[in-house]
Amino acid sequence: LTSSLGGRGYKDMACRELRVQLYQEQKDNFWPPTGRHILAQYDDDTVVVYQAFCPNIAEYAVKNQRFGGDHFSYARMSWIKTNFLWMMFRCGWASKKNQERVLAVRIKREGFDHILSKAVTGAQEKELGCGRSDVRLQWDPDHSPRGGPMKRRAIQLGMKNEVLRKYGQEWIVGINDITSFVLEQYTFVECDQLDRLMVAEERVYHVTSPATALQLQVDSLDTVCSDSTT
Repeated sequence: LTSSLGGRGYKDMACRELRVQLYQEQKDNFWPPTGRHILAQYDDDTVVVYQAFCPNIAEYAVKNQRFGGDHFSYARMSWIKTNFLWMMFRCGWASKKNQERVLAVRIKREGFDHILSKAVTGAQEKELGCGRSDVRLQWDPDHSPRGGPMKRRAIQLGMKNEVLRKYGQEWIVGINDITSFVLEQYTFVECDQLDRLMVAEERVYHVTSPATALQLQVDSLDTVCSDSTT
């Protein structure tokens, strides 16, 4: 598998749907160092998001290519991340309890855009008087492979009710367990060999709806480039 953007493909069949590229190449050439940006792997039709679960939930999801079973609850909020390294920080590179299995979930782009359009922060809910939204928005410091906080902000989206149901049952194109890839790459982090570290190939996701972009308070790349040269 070869990335259309110059990255390399991971040969493990468990990671067959994930395009990967050297961390250092992306950090130096493609990722803005500051600002609120949605870093994601995407194409014209789909977007990859990440979740980490206990083995029972992960095994059901991979087998059935949807979320459900005795251990997954649609009555609780479920969080997704678009940024691979942000997911690694949250799950401790698949080391935290009940986060031992990392899933790359490819969903329809129209579904992802719908999630974004419904996303509001807790403060926005109070200001806009829009009641209880089905999608909670959080911008948190992004993190380096070793876990250090960065100036760039990473997005995570908490879903519930009808949006969560559609995510788990209707918008999924494919679910892959990438835990073996995660554990393999973490060896380079432990050995301080970041020049060999491969991560998911990600670029800045462009929010096409001006209203959604304003609601999310995403930063434009033009602003980042201008700030970095002053």
